Amino acid sequence: MARRAAAGGGTGRSRGTGTGTGAAKVRAARRPELRLPPLTPYEDGGLEPDGDYDALEFRETDLSGQDAAGARFMDCALTGCALDGASLPRARLLDSVLTGVRGVGTDLAEATLRDVELHDARLGGTQLHGAVLERVLVRGGKIDYLNLRRSRLKDVVFEGCVLVEPDFGGARLERVAFVDCALRQADLSAAVLTDVDLRGAAPLELSRGVDRLSGAVISPPQLLDLAPVLAAELGVRVVGEEE
Repeated sequence: MARRAAAGGGTGRSRGTGTGTGAAKVRAARRPELRLPPLTPYEDGGLEPDGDYDALEFRETDLSGQDAAGARFMDCALTGCALDGASLPRARLLDSVLTGVRGVGTDLAEATLRDVELHDARLGGTQLHGAVLERVLVRGGKIDYLNLRRSRLKDVVFEGCVLVEPDFGGARLERVAFVDCALRQADLSAAVLTDVDLRGAAPLELSRGVDRLSGAVISPPQLLDLAPVLAAELGVRVVGEEE
């Protein structure tokens, strides 16, 4: 089993959310730190629903269209794998590292990701609605149209990646950090945020749910950038004196 070292905060030391004495602090996300055991190369026989995959290395494996609903992957490494149309609803990915995976329409609805690192992924339309993510690091790469509706994220760090139109509608985010990450047209409608650090998101663009930012921390420049959206949400008209 992979050994996970006790991790420090995902964004370093907690910093104040404002100026002045007594400014609120944001609790930092815990990152996974994995040390995989010796791995056995996966022999391509096709994935199976409810299958168990322990301490395996999937390297440049084409998993497109495979059906692995309810499967468990533990202490595994997936490197350069194709995941187009892969069906993995209710799958469990535990103590595993995914590097350079790519694919469109991967179904991970209601899956569990715990102590997982995802590096340099190129994904589109990934379905993670109703999923549980705990101690997950997403570093590098680009993910388009990520569906995280009604999911639960705890101790999750998005670092150095690009998220295009991610959907967090109805999701619960606790100790989630965006570090040097582009967040474009994110949907936060009906989401619940606790200790969510958005200061490292550039740009920070919200298509919906600006009213759900309670529980998040942003920087002063981000506040200025969000001013038009906030004004629209409050029904405030901003008109120059000469007008």
